[in-house]
Amino acid sequence: MIELVTRPHRSNLIRFAAEHPDLLVLGADLTASCEADGFRDQYPERFFSFGMAEQNMLGFAAGLAREGFFPYIHTFSVFITRRPFDQLAMSIAYPNLPVRMIGFLPGITTPGGVTHQAIDDIALLRAVPNMTILEAGDATEVESVLAVAQTIDGPVYVRQLRGEVPRLFPADQPLRLGQARHLGQGTDLAIISAGICTEEAINAVAALRSRGVSVSHLHVSTLKPFDDPQLLEQIAKARHGAISIENHSIIGGLGSAIAEQLAEQGIGKRLIRLGLRDTYAHGASKPYLMREYGLDAAALIRAAETLIGESLQIDDIALAKIAANIRTEAQGETLAKADKTEDL
Repeated sequence: MIELVTRPHRSNLIRFAAEHPDLLVLGADLTASCEADGFRDQYPERFFSFGMAEQNMLGFAAGLAREGFFPYIHTFSVFITRRPFDQLAMSIAYPNLPVRMIGFLPGITTPGGVTHQAIDDIALLRAVPNMTILEAGDATEVESVLAVAQTIDGPVYVRQLRGEVPRLFPADQPLRLGQARHLGQGTDLAIISAGICTEEAINAVAALRSRGVSVSHLHVSTLKPFDDPQLLEQIAKARHGAISIENHSIIGGLGSAIAEQLAEQGIGKRLIRLGLRDTYAHGASKPYLMREYGLDAAALIRAAETLIGESLQIDDIALAKIAANIRTEAQGETLAKADKTEDL
């Protein structure tokens, strides 16, 4: 079974803060929900709670950054991007201050409905000058994204995961700024995924390969700047075109960034963008919402069939078996590593 890591950000934040005494954490009445409670208890003098006053919190963070501190804002993504957008743009981004905004519950990772689902945050912040946008896709990236954010000279927005987070990538292969993870090589299709959609894409790619489709799969964690040359190289090699899949509206997010690059570089390949199609989502479980709005492995299979022009006869039962095999293989690798560690 794929390893599930419980609250990886909580423990990583405490470790990271021990190495960076000028790191401060700001919260907005969601301390435990954003896994900042451990930091609060360990470093109470470095933690500030603002209640439900996000505009004030971002303005205060800007002041702290001007005084040489590194404020790490913790709240839900919607309350970083929509509610205090003017303060974010004018007080933080315009003066290019090193404020790190850690946004939880991106997209449809919450059953809270439209008030809590940040389905447009990437689109909003891609339009803000000086902004860097990162997105964690698994526990390894949750554990390494803070170190990447700290190296950036200017504001950073992180789409963060919480709770039980799967480890899809080896713990010794951290997130790298501006570099997509190349998860597989192929010449028929290119699949580009981000965030929680990558686990679905891994299952879909395995199913496609079982039917003889040659697939290149890349996982993206840096959404701005968006200039990794290997993305366009793999799409250019894909005979039938590319599919993007993201936990966000198809307007202004990963798919839009890819389309812009294809147009600017004159690469004439078809691109199918999977994501929320100019709609709000409603409150429900994450698996239900991913299926309802076409962000799952089945949606990727249908898009692949559209590009290659034929039915691959992959139903839900076949997908479930493939997903189970992937989990079993991952469990075997984990046990093998554990045995090797014990031998040492």
